[in-house]
Amino acid sequence: MEDLIQNKVKESGLVQLDLADFKPKMPLTGIDLAEQLWQGLVLKEKDFRAWIKAHNWNAYQGKAVYIYCSTDAIIPTWAFMLVSSALQKENVYSQVGTKTELAKALIQEEICSIDISTIQDQRVIIKGCADIEDPAFAMSYLVRFLQPLVKTIMYGEPCSTVPIFKK
Repeated sequence: MEDLIQNKVKESGLVQLDLADFKPKMPLTGIDLAEQLWQGLVLKEKDFRAWIKAHNWNAYQGKAVYIYCSTDAIIPTWAFMLVSSALQKENVYSQVGTKTELAKALIQEEICSIDISTIQDQRVIIKGCADIEDPAFAMSYLVRFLQPLVKTIMYGEPCSTVPIFKK
């Protein structure tokens, strides 16, 4: 009789979620408004609007963009709005802030897109060995999302888990 190899993890009914699956799937790039400051000090509306009109916004296709200013200059809110509007016309995802803040927003969106029917009332293991900029944030957000839906949450690998939550 032939010996069959059993996958006990698969047969256990555990749902495995890999933190790496929530990592942003597109390159993150920044637009530094400091480059548009007159003499490195202030933003001139007329010059800024001319830059908005002339800039190649299509170059950001397939990327997520964080909009920031690397200097201590006070940038008016409308400047961020104009850049966001120009990017939106090209269907480019953008956010004001840092690269890390943009990555966090994209991770949140990925977590919120989990098909609830696949995890409802299940025992879930979160695998956490992923190259994510702020894994503690991602893990905490994932727990907050999952906890009302699942029976248990564990962290690690099926052979060695740390219990996080049990209903």
